Amino acid sequence: MNIFVIMKRTFDTEEKISISGGKINEDGAEFIINPYDEYAIEEAIQVRDEHGGEVTVVTVGGEDAEKQLRTALAMGADKAVLINIEDDIDESDQYTISTIIGEYLKDKEVDLILAGNVAIDGGSGQIGPRVADILGIPHVTTITELEISGDKVLLTKDVEGDSEIIETSLPLLVTAQQGLNDPRYPSLPGIMKARKKPLEELELDDLDLEEEDVEAKTETIEIFLPPAKDAGRILEGDIETQVKELAGLLKRIV
Repeated sequence: MNIFVIMKRTFDTEEKISISGGKINEDGAEFIINPYDEYAIEEAIQVRDEHGGEVTVVTVGGEDAEKQLRTALAMGADKAVLINIEDDIDESDQYTISTIIGEYLKDKEVDLILAGNVAIDGGSGQIGPRVADILGIPHVTTITELEISGDKVLLTKDVEGDSEIIETSLPLLVTAQQGLNDPRYPSLPGIMKARKKPLEELELDDLDLEEEDVEAKTETIEIFLPPAKDAGRILEGDIETQVKELAGLLKRIV
């Protein structure tokens, strides 16, 4: 089974974001695999271990993303592909990334593609469905369970506090929701093996793409941090006094 995982490099969830010159300042920041993509990688490895095949992790970005790809290899993926757009594209959006990934995958024998439900930085959840549309294959988002029998697939999809059971067939693209599995940590042997696993680097030219083919369809006008929250306030006095004061504060809010 040929399994592909779409991965994104994102800020560490503990990272404090700062703005400099109208852009997010990345200097000295820590980056990780997008947490939802970790579920996708783990599920891909489990499917391969059960049904055989190969797991290839694909990302679009710059040289810095190699670290996260090596982490995915250390988790147990077989191959990694970095499509480096650092020198070709200044601004990208969901159209850019999905077009590039779709072009890479279009001549591959794809059985299953997994991606994270959303990226924790942008949160649009567009890349997976867009890639499926480009390839002309079905997709199911926010899955929490995956069972494969032959070319038949049974899925549990999270739907805002409830779930749906969906039956479909391969080839298929799914996006992973929290609860699908518990992603493993790279082991020391896994880290050592990852150094020898293949990591292919491609550029737009290798995909017969020009800059205008993947030009962003959206423009970022401004980036800003949310307003700082006021410090919390502790009410003092007896219970009756506190209740009256709280009621007065709530009336002012309303």
